[in-house]
Amino acid sequence: MNLMISESFIIPPASLVSVAAVGTLISVPIYDRIIVPILRKVTGKERGISILKRIGIGLTFSVILMIVSALVEAKRLRMRRGESMSVLWLIPQYLILGIGNSFSLVGMQEYFYDQVPDSMRSLGMALYLSVTGMGNFLSGFLIFIVDHVTGKSGKSWIGKDINSSSLDRFYWMLCVINALNLCVFVFLAKRYTYKTVQRRAMDSDVCKSDEVEIMA
Repeated sequence: MNLMISESFIIPPASLVSVAAVGTLISVPIYDRIIVPILRKVTGKERGISILKRIGIGLTFSVILMIVSALVEAKRLRMRRGESMSVLWLIPQYLILGIGNSFSLVGMQEYFYDQVPDSMRSLGMALYLSVTGMGNFLSGFLIFIVDHVTGKSGKSWIGKDINSSSLDRFYWMLCVINALNLCVFVFLAKRYTYKTVQRRAMDSDVCKSDEVEIMA
């Protein structure tokens, strides 16, 4: 991988994560300030779309992310020996990652704050972090399993370096897993009943205003 943008500027590999952060920082205000008002007029909902739909969009972006990653890696592996791919090829997938996070991660934060029982609302962020931590643990476990299983055939998909690996196959496998995960999520989301937190709050406010008018 060619990390040089110019003769005097080299991109550190770890700094590519900041591209995902930039994608999130750009997509969140665009979604909140532009897309939500439009969706609010169409759907009549305060959020524009439901929390689970927002998470589902984020999961859809994860499938797209794996497709793009697999195609880029396959192109890199097809390059002739001695040639190197520019690091700029990785920017689109990191942007997709950031945009997807603005839907899935923010949607999860809204879900754990809004839909947990009132007595557990203070634990909403802890539940969100627990889910994220469990995902990181399972991803590490999945890498171990894939390396162990594919290594038996003579060449592991996850080798000692990227040139001796078959990361394109690994990305395609993740694409299938994410697609199945999205299907299960949609199946369960259609059967989910939302907790009417906002409606109760509005009703209580109306009752309080009526009591004030009667006392006046």
